Amino acid sequence: MAIITLTTDLGYKDFYQAALKGSILSTLPDVNIIDITHEIQAFNISRAAFILKNCFSYFPKNTVHLIGIDTVYSEHNKYIAVKYRDHYFVGSDNGIFSLIFEEQPQEIVEINIMQDLKFLHFPLADIFVKAACHLAAGGALKEIGIPTDSVEERMSLHPIVEPDQIKGSVIFIDSFQNVITNITKDLFIKVQQGRKFNLSFRRNETINQLSWHYNEVPEGEKLCLFGISNHLEIAINKGNASGLLGLNINDIVRIDFQ
Repeated sequence: MAIITLTTDLGYKDFYQAALKGSILSTLPDVNIIDITHEIQAFNISRAAFILKNCFSYFPKNTVHLIGIDTVYSEHNKYIAVKYRDHYFVGSDNGIFSLIFEEQPQEIVEINIMQDLKFLHFPLADIFVKAACHLAAGGALKEIGIPTDSVEERMSLHPIVEPDQIKGSVIFIDSFQNVITNITKDLFIKVQQGRKFNLSFRRNETINQLSWHYNEVPEGEKLCLFGISNHLEIAINKGNASGLLGLNINDIVRIDFQ
């Protein structure tokens, strides 16, 4: 069965999400629609990219991922469809793809499907749906767009690395209030070289050992680990790390190696 996933900032209170799903089912009745999330803050490209980057590979190949973030068309915000690691993505070329992809996609087209004027202010239910359903039904990218070789670049903050230190920042806080940083496992291992470390952040809090699981420390105690995203997380066992430790998006964390 064909699969289309949805990642949007439409929320759950209004009719927009239902209209989007209805449009998909009217175009491709047998498709399997999977909600990744509709709770992205309006226009928060970075958060949407992080979520989709860390879950799309769990879906079967040829899944179509429809991204409904910042979809109002403009000269500098075109619509594209992309094949990457045998998955398809449909969305605005607003920089989000550069945050998701780690290498050059297999194929990219600028979508040239004609806009239906009655959907002028809701292109998600028109152009995006037509493109996603075409791909989900087995259609070719070249049939819905003009080939191109690049996507809009969007800069992301990278850790500052020195021989004995990594200085990173908070990039994501999940619904459990676990704090996820931009320090990857590969970078940590590369700089650590087997040495002891000291992780420090706001309020003079420190952690000096990695955990494998959240419950390796007593309830209410803080810990750090590399979670499913392979990024360094700061957490509290059955607690609210972000609130209790005062950590927010863009806050600085530092690892000193000894």
